[in-house]
Amino acid sequence: MYGCQQVLLHPDGDLKAILEYVCTEANKLHNCATYYARQIWFKTWRYARKFDINNELKPNRHFKAMHSQAAQQTCQAVGEAFSSFRELNQAYRNGELTYKPKPPKYRRSGGLHTVSYPKQALKLKNGQIRVPLGRQVKVWFGLDAFYLPMPSNLRFEDISELRILPRNRCFYAEFVYKQPVEAADVDPSRVLGIDPGLANWLTCVSNVETSFIVDGRHVKSLNRWYNKKVADLKENRPQGFWSNRLADLTEKRNRQMRDAVNKAARIVVNHCLTHRIGRVAFGWNDGNKTGINLGHKTNQSFVQVPTARLKERIKQLCERYGIEFVETEESYTSQASFLDSDTIPIYGEKPEDWMPSGKRIKRGLYRTANGLLINADCNGAANILRKVAITLGLNLERIGRGVLTRPQRIKLWSAKQCQVAA
Repeated sequence: MYGCQQVLLHPDGDLKAILEYVCTEANKLHNCATYYARQIWFKTWRYARKFDINNELKPNRHFKAMHSQAAQQTCQAVGEAFSSFRELNQAYRNGELTYKPKPPKYRRSGGLHTVSYPKQALKLKNGQIRVPLGRQVKVWFGLDAFYLPMPSNLRFEDISELRILPRNRCFYAEFVYKQPVEAADVDPSRVLGIDPGLANWLTCVSNVETSFIVDGRHVKSLNRWYNKKVADLKENRPQGFWSNRLADLTEKRNRQMRDAVNKAARIVVNHCLTHRIGRVAFGWNDGNKTGINLGHKTNQSFVQVPTARLKERIKQLCERYGIEFVETEESYTSQASFLDSDTIPIYGEKPEDWMPSGKRIKRGLYRTANGLLINADCNGAANILRKVAITLGLNLERIGRGVLTRPQRIKLWSAKQCQVAA
């Protein structure tokens, strides 16, 4: 298993010029490789393989302007993109996709692209990592390498790859390192159901009589503030306008979102470890971002909240601790009544006479057939567990009205967030 750690670089003038150079050449090489692969596809209807792209682009001057292994990684990325394009085309022909996929496009001319260096190309000297530039660059500029600081919390022996990430006029060094799997004491019969949302970012209900909500209102507020600032700065400006101020705002917002994702995922996994929960069932519908229709304002808030990234982060942490992660579709889970054991149809297969016995009477409140009032999102999370209960052989008898009525609300940037595991 592998982990990633990003370090913000503070380069001086010389190092910044080098980083801009290698990232610019990587962008140009990526476009050259994309042009070659696209022409192969348009003229012969064949898919260019990554090794063919490497061999074709070796004489290219942008290939020679980079270290050979870094240039190969850039070409292979294009080959992998066309490999994914081939799989999507196959899925489209089999009727598994509703839209016809298009071949990978070019990157913006003059932009910067990520540069990857495998461990084999790196060396550790005097506490710094030596990153080679290649023979051709040494001939042109008299430089053969540049140096980056080695993180104090990592061992050089564990690093498998180094990436230079240009982002919003900043540069990051991303270290990919080996991460051992930590076998935790968990019970597969204990499960946590997660219903994602907006104001209630994650609503979690378990079959061990626990429930909590990861608050998403602060994340929603951060996105709203960012949109207002961007709109003010772009007012009366030409299309495509960008500035240092916009870059700073965007980078700040992205860091806040990454911090929110990591905090929320850690809260969920810590809760599982504390209560020995061995399975996590995450409700997710394909295309719920692109096909959402909640109104102009709500659409903007919902789409910009990185719930898909949070789902992947929870999945990564579950794999690290040996917790089984199950993703299931969540259609009709918010309408059906868990306490009344309503049947929950699959999307597209709902019977014409299907009607839920309960009703969502207002935002956050659900009324069952017997008139009991419970939390609407907790009802949805419990129904997500019912979606997978038969397949996983789960016992949901301990999920009662008490669990669904008063979940604990956890705020991400609060000193009390760690108490959820208690």
